[in-house]
Amino acid sequence: MIRLSVLDQSTVVTGRSPDSSIRESIRLAQHCEALGYSRYWCAEHHNSDSQAGTAPEILIAAIAATTKTIRVGSAGVMLPHYSALKVAEQFRVLDAIAPGRIDLGLGRAPGSDGRTAYALNPQAETAADHFPAQVRDLRHWIAGEKLVDGHPFRDIRAQPQGPTRPAIWILGSSDYGAQVAAYFGLPFCYAHFIGDGEGAAQAFAVYRDGYRPSEALPAPHAAVCVWGMAAETEEEAARLFSSRALQRLRRDRGEFSALPSPEEATAYPYSAGELARVERIGARAFYGTAASVGVKLRALAAEYGVDEIAILTTLHDPEARRLSYTLLAAEFGLTPVA
Repeated sequence: MIRLSVLDQSTVVTGRSPDSSIRESIRLAQHCEALGYSRYWCAEHHNSDSQAGTAPEILIAAIAATTKTIRVGSAGVMLPHYSALKVAEQFRVLDAIAPGRIDLGLGRAPGSDGRTAYALNPQAETAADHFPAQVRDLRHWIAGEKLVDGHPFRDIRAQPQGPTRPAIWILGSSDYGAQVAAYFGLPFCYAHFIGDGEGAAQAFAVYRDGYRPSEALPAPHAAVCVWGMAAETEEEAARLFSSRALQRLRRDRGEFSALPSPEEATAYPYSAGELARVERIGARAFYGTAASVGVKLRALAAEYGVDEIAILTTLHDPEARRLSYTLLAAEFGLTPVA
């Protein structure tokens, strides 16, 4: 059985105010819980016209308070922007709101442009170099343990303590995150959607070969996050995918703009070179009917040796996005939650 989860970027779309994307995220989380999805992860981006999810810890609180069974977490908190203690405190509070249902996914990338990274942390130039040490300290604070001997903050505790604690994940799209996850004995999720999987096989090999068992996770646990979408027909899927293709085309040019509608994508005056690029984007994407997407996702899971897939679906129409998750839940035989 392949476990399905959700990654949500609170995507900004043309014609609607960015704040509406946050409310749609809450609604989608409730929908996916009812369908039987395992996790709902919220992304972090800053100073972006494409994504409205700037504060995943706040959105997680809203979702955790309005759901009952689905795990809720971050994918991820960009740790170099912040104090590890403050992140530990935030997620201990979240675990108090939804005991045993919180995931703390950590990333090293800025999730923003360089200037915004400095606005978030004046030490941004060197902050990422301290990522492993931050992960080390965060693990202790989340677990309610003292920090390593000689640490100046050894006796500080992250409250509120309780019988459960958030599950820490390392997220990445390179070997670096895989190495950190392996060293600390943490689960690892590869962001396939960032570079269409280039380097994924090597990252998973690095993770498994270097894995050091931990008390919480004696054996490695790997997952992959992909962009995927299902519709009732191949033609409808292609129409909906046109939004994603145009946004990717613009992103490759350094334009981070709101997701266009299929109508806007159809009206866009593509050059011959752009059409060729769109065709290449489509050839590597996971879209179509639920059955055809299911075949591709199962093949991907077998290739990487994973049994968990997080699906990122960015569509202009929120009803089409909910339908996509509904179709995929049925395709993979998820058990609906009453």
